[in-house]
Amino acid sequence: MGAVVSCIESVFRTIGNCLMAIVNGIASVLQAIIGAIASLFDIIISCLTCGRGGGRRRNRGMHSHHTTSRI
Repeated sequence: MGAVVSCIESVFRTIGNCLMAIVNGIASVLQAIIGAIASLFDIIISCLTCGRGGGRRRNRGMHSHHTTSRI
């Protein structure tokens, strides 16, 4: 009798793992879609503001230093 219960528990555990994998896959797809939409809005806002608005990725590592001299 214990073997039957163990087999049934294994079946339910496998079904649960399968459902969790499906839910994780759907969540990953939704995360990718939301990331793409956010990037698209970032591009649109950047175009509308001539690149001045959300330039968090732009100019990374390219710092310009302006020096002025007093005479």
